[in-house]
Amino acid sequence: MSTSPEPGQSTFSRPACPGCGEPWLRPTQLPGRFRCVNCLQRFELVSQCPDCGTHQTIVRMSVDQDLRCQECGSSMLRVL
Repeated sequence: MSTSPEPGQSTFSRPACPGCGEPWLRPTQLPGRFRCVNCLQRFELVSQCPDCGTHQTIVRMSVDQDLRCQECGSSMLRVL
């Protein structure tokens, strides 16, 4: 049983940047703040969805789903 990734698959599962779409979003030293290593844009994780207005509990980033609204699926990141 092989644990190596298939050809063409990334070994890292990092969230995609809302700005450039590349998977280079990283947390900064401040809680709830992120920066894209590719386009250098800064983002803040908000508790209220900018699209539908649903309030959610902010959790630490572990997967891309943590950064999406549970109601409408839009990004919970706001550009700083």
